[in-house]
Amino acid sequence: MEKNLPVKRIHHIEFIVGNALQAAYFYRKTFGFNQIGYLGPETGHPDCASYILQQDRIRLVFTTPLKYEDPRNVFLLLHGDGVKDICFEVDDVDGVYREAVRRGAASAMVPEDLEDTNGSVRRAAVRTFGDVIHTFVAIKGFTGVFLPGYQPAPIEGEHLGFTRIDHIVANTEDRQMDRWCDYYAKVFGFHQFVSYDDKDISTEYSALRSKVMANDSRNIKFPINEPAAGKKKSQIQEYIDFNYTAGVQHIALYTPDILTTVGTLRKNGLKFLTIPKSYYDSVWDRVGEIKEDRQLIRKYNILVDRDENGYLLQIFTRPVQDRPTLFLEVIQRAGCESFGKGNFKALFESIELEQRRRGNL
Repeated sequence: MEKNLPVKRIHHIEFIVGNALQAAYFYRKTFGFNQIGYLGPETGHPDCASYILQQDRIRLVFTTPLKYEDPRNVFLLLHGDGVKDICFEVDDVDGVYREAVRRGAASAMVPEDLEDTNGSVRRAAVRTFGDVIHTFVAIKGFTGVFLPGYQPAPIEGEHLGFTRIDHIVANTEDRQMDRWCDYYAKVFGFHQFVSYDDKDISTEYSALRSKVMANDSRNIKFPINEPAAGKKKSQIQEYIDFNYTAGVQHIALYTPDILTTVGTLRKNGLKFLTIPKSYYDSVWDRVGEIKEDRQLIRKYNILVDRDENGYLLQIFTRPVQDRPTLFLEVIQRAGCESFGKGNFKALFESIELEQRRRGNL
């Protein structure tokens, strides 16, 4: 098995969107992110507009191409608003890039320097599932607000308690899950953290298979899904049909206080999946004692699960754009390191309800 590539952490996630100004507003007003910087025509970059938002260790970039010949418009045409880049911070861009390519990664960008008056940043990129890339970036002594070219453009949001990205989930085409798990094992040296088959994740109508790949420190975790045969169309296949290829299905944001966070998100107008009422009839027998208020958990439709190390609480939004593709998860862990296996059936049933409303089940 290959050693881990020396990637330190997720530096940022970049979305390509049709209207970055409005997307940034939505994530500020709904999720409480602070806007910290802007890149665009006014800062000497006429081809696009990009806004960088931050909450604790989470950084999200929203970019809109401004000229018709920009190849990023093809991404928007095929996929709609979605994740283009999961960027990793590294110390040695050239070394990590060369090793990734040697191990079989396809190059997306050869190493280059970005510079402005605040210093320089080195970056390179490789391709991964669908049209998603992984950029490697070395910050060195750069003192700017984010990356060269970005100017400070501070707008404060209402901090909702999110502290880090817990995991990022990929949806892949049928029989492609193992291919991409092998890719992360071979190229990045990630290990398989856990796996679930269609017996674990299924309902009467649909099913999926999933494996979770992680680096040694487990600060980077990628569950990778594929559809499995069922009576009706899997949620994964619905995603593929609307995204036209593999892509990022959802991003899980960690909070140490899910009840407060979700309460504020609901006040801010965010829509979540509704789980079957019968879920709470038996969940406490399975999960046992927890510290949080059971009545609030039920009121907010939060899912609860337990493993040998503790318990977790999680909830999933509806898609955050008109295509039924990308959504977000809010998660709190109390020792539990798994991904809510006990909640899969309830989650699937709630997603199938949304599919039925869209006419896609």
